[in-house]
Amino acid sequence: MARYTGPRDRIARKFNEPIFGPSKALQKKSYPPGQHGKKHHKKKSAYALQLMEKGKAKYIYGLLEKQFANTFRRAAKKKGVSGEILLQLLETRLDNTIYRLGLAPTRRAARQWVAHKHILVNGGIVNIPSYTLKPGDSIALRQRAKPLQLDTEHMQLSYKKYPWLVWDAQQMTGKLLNLPSREEIPEKINEQSIVELYSR
Repeated sequence: MARYTGPRDRIARKFNEPIFGPSKALQKKSYPPGQHGKKHHKKKSAYALQLMEKGKAKYIYGLLEKQFANTFRRAAKKKGVSGEILLQLLETRLDNTIYRLGLAPTRRAARQWVAHKHILVNGGIVNIPSYTLKPGDSIALRQRAKPLQLDTEHMQLSYKKYPWLVWDAQQMTGKLLNLPSREEIPEKINEQSIVELYSR
């Protein structure tokens, strides 16, 4: 299961955003990493900005280059706005949905939940983090996972932020109601720049 394993604070400083969650590094050093981080940088080209947006999306959702390119190709084949469809495909990944529901504090932790076979989709075990959910799909914890300690307060605060998801705390099951619109997705990503990059 390929994933980024390098320094996370460095990436957060590169984009000046808490890519992997809250980071004290952004408060202490609000400039890019490297020995030239404090020096004035010339204005970035359009191509450089497009690469930055693609890189940001890859790190946020935990994808490597090949996975991300394949996801974009899937989005480009569908009817509609490619950028919005790309974000919908990223949002409806199983690991991201587990994170949005609040079952895991980070997407990286959500990948572990899935890989360790703690998650059921429509009653069957799914251990593929990149599995794409469809509207109406249900997500549940396996019986053996229910005794594990969950931050229920965090869960209640999490899933209510996302109107395309619903969670039944009694049954410990969730459902993807519909695909999220672009306005509902909170990530600060300029998806049009990514489309333009792949259209070169």
